[in-house]
Amino acid sequence: MRIPIRLLGTLVAVITVFGVGLQSAYADSGKITLKVYKAGWIIGGSGGSGTLTFHGRTYRLGVGGIDYGLVFGGSKSVLHGRVSHIRRASDVEGVYGAAGAGLAVGRGTRAIVLTNQKGAILELSGRQTGLMANVDLSGLALTIK
Repeated sequence: MRIPIRLLGTLVAVITVFGVGLQSAYADSGKITLKVYKAGWIIGGSGGSGTLTFHGRTYRLGVGGIDYGLVFGGSKSVLHGRVSHIRRASDVEGVYGAAGAGLAVGRGTRAIVLTNQKGAILELSGRQTGLMANVDLSGLALTIK
């Protein structure tokens, strides 16, 4: 018996979509808050803390990172948002990379979307205060304390 190529292609597409949907069905999301202090001159560093609320439990987070490029000044950011595509709290741990540019003089707003190697997606927004100018590559590492 020979299956027409279009029917076979449609069957493969349906199975693929169903498989991706099934994989996403097992992923969950949580709420996250980060307080990040950043300073630098050419090479910058960042550090701070935060919390993850996932399945009714709150986890303390450690934040650290490094920036390289045109970095000048210092700032404090308080970011709130959501982490998605995680199955357990430990999936939020890892290194999140970004390339970006920004300018903060006094008080401003900030929004960012980051992904780690486990597929966790951070969608954050909040306030940034300080004097900071940057055009850089940056890495942010999150750990559960």
